[in-house]
Amino acid sequence: MPPTVTQDTVLDHAQIAELGQQLRVDAVRAADAAGSGHPTSSMSAADIFAVLLARHLRYDFDHPEHPGNDHLILSKGHASPLLYAAYKAAGAISDDELLTFRKLGSRLEGHPTPKIPWVDVATGSLGQGLPIGVGVALAGARLDHLPYRTWVLCGDSEMAEGSVWEAFEQAGMEGLDNLTLIIDVNRLGQRGPTRHGWDLEAYARRIRAFGWHTVEVDGHDVDAVDRAMATARGNRGAPTAIIARTRKGRGVAAVENQEGKHGKPLPDAEAAIRELGGRRDLRVQVAGPPDVVRPPRTAPDPDAALPRYDKGGSVATRTAFGETLAALGDRRGDIVTLDGEVGDSTKAQMFAADHADRYIECYIAEQELIGAAVGVGKCGWTPYASTFAAFLTRAHDFLRMAAVSRSDLNVVGTHAGVAIGEDGPSQMGLEDIAMLRAIHGSTVLYPCDANQTVQLVTAMAERRGVTYLRASRGDFPVIYGPDDAFPIGGSKVLRASDDDQVTLIGAGVTVHEALSAADKLAAEGISARVIDLYSVKPVDVQTLRAAAQATGRFVTVEDHHPEGGLADAVLESFGNGHPMPVLTRLAVHSMPGSATPDEQLDAAGVSAPAITAAARKLLAD
Repeated sequence: MPPTVTQDTVLDHAQIAELGQQLRVDAVRAADAAGSGHPTSSMSAADIFAVLLARHLRYDFDHPEHPGNDHLILSKGHASPLLYAAYKAAGAISDDELLTFRKLGSRLEGHPTPKIPWVDVATGSLGQGLPIGVGVALAGARLDHLPYRTWVLCGDSEMAEGSVWEAFEQAGMEGLDNLTLIIDVNRLGQRGPTRHGWDLEAYARRIRAFGWHTVEVDGHDVDAVDRAMATARGNRGAPTAIIARTRKGRGVAAVENQEGKHGKPLPDAEAAIRELGGRRDLRVQVAGPPDVVRPPRTAPDPDAALPRYDKGGSVATRTAFGETLAALGDRRGDIVTLDGEVGDSTKAQMFAADHADRYIECYIAEQELIGAAVGVGKCGWTPYASTFAAFLTRAHDFLRMAAVSRSDLNVVGTHAGVAIGEDGPSQMGLEDIAMLRAIHGSTVLYPCDANQTVQLVTAMAERRGVTYLRASRGDFPVIYGPDDAFPIGGSKVLRASDDDQVTLIGAGVTVHEALSAADKLAAEGISARVIDLYSVKPVDVQTLRAAAQATGRFVTVEDHHPEGGLADAVLESFGNGHPMPVLTRLAVHSMPGSATPDEQLDAAGVSAPAITAAARKLLAD
């Protein structure tokens, strides 16, 4: 049976219902061609997507960069067959491409990614679409003052994610009336019924408590969905959640509202297509965006001076971070700072003094912090998100998915390591280097002094991908001059001679301990090379290999757990025919308690005496 074709540019409600059926058929076909996928999750939201495409989305598929385009985030990314079917209906992809779904080399992956130009961010890790959507909506409302709307489609299962409720509160507090969430309440999750089933009011009560407007609808009644979306577009002063009751697998009796049908092709695709009324070829003329221009992001003072610190002084790298960030806010109009309610401690708050319009307070909600930063970044801003290094562990999945989204994101974690002192282990970032090194394409930086911090924080603004800078709480000696250069991927050799017998390698606070150890060893007649490995990823392979050839012995020392940190970064420079040095790894192996910073470093075995002893032992063996 050939597909039914229409050339109508404006669809009435009956045609929109037919479009919903087409989206179901094409989702079934795509999953059947792939031999995998989530057609039943796509079928429940097909009518919602049909109404959105035909009546409410404002988007130019030929110019996805248009500043007036709406943003559509499919948080339930497993329903990608529905999204791709919608692209086909809009004329953005062909039927042939639709059937490449999940095939090697296809841009139509199992879950959407920005390989497709109309996809802002990668989804599929549930609970991330709304937090990121809040960032996109914030960029439109507070930063660019553009009239676009952000539409987010979530599944009911992901309403159990805590990140979603962080986003509800942020959006409600900000009054983001340019944000519309649609919840596809199809009652069934992966393994069975969801927490609230079809109790729409249970969702509505909770969401209204966060300052949202809510509308409850039958998600298969195109007229009701149309009116709900019109209400959302007209609502002022608060975001809107459309809570839609749907049926998973809608339209095919073998799978409709049936448990055990999640995440698999329909058992008889051809019969399902016949039951849905056969193939169609409706084309939707999606309304274009308003004719707007993105406002210029003018720098308040392009010639503003960066901070400069006198050698021999003592300054915390977190202080240098805050002062540099504030100066960058003057020099560049695209810098945005996001804080997790610790800006007075991280010193990010310094940025707010002169740039309050570009300072976003996310409170103690680290998933929303990173999600909003990703959203703001996708709108062309340069975000710096900061909190204590220890608390970034809560947002690891958002950082992981930021890499999948090809996001350019700057993250700063302060109060790292045992050197914070008396606050104890709950506040100590001891896993952060390993966590961030493992992110695809990431950069990891760990400055040891204030002038180095200035240069690295500034360089982050031009870096692609996820870039992490680790900053320390306490004051440390300024050992570099303000004009010294610190290229990413480099290092600094602080002690070196032709007589070096061992190489001491540190980063951040342990650089100062390594220097003290080298002085003590020198007094004993032992010459030690000292390397400041401030760029932990990418690492300075050439310098490390030269040191290995010269001394043959390494002592690495890090205020971090041994797994995945500085020593592992060093060791990854060897192998593949390059001789491996004899290495002693000093790291935080024990569980810290409360003590002064110096006592902590001693107890952990990462202080100057421990380094000196390790070097002596290497030479004696």
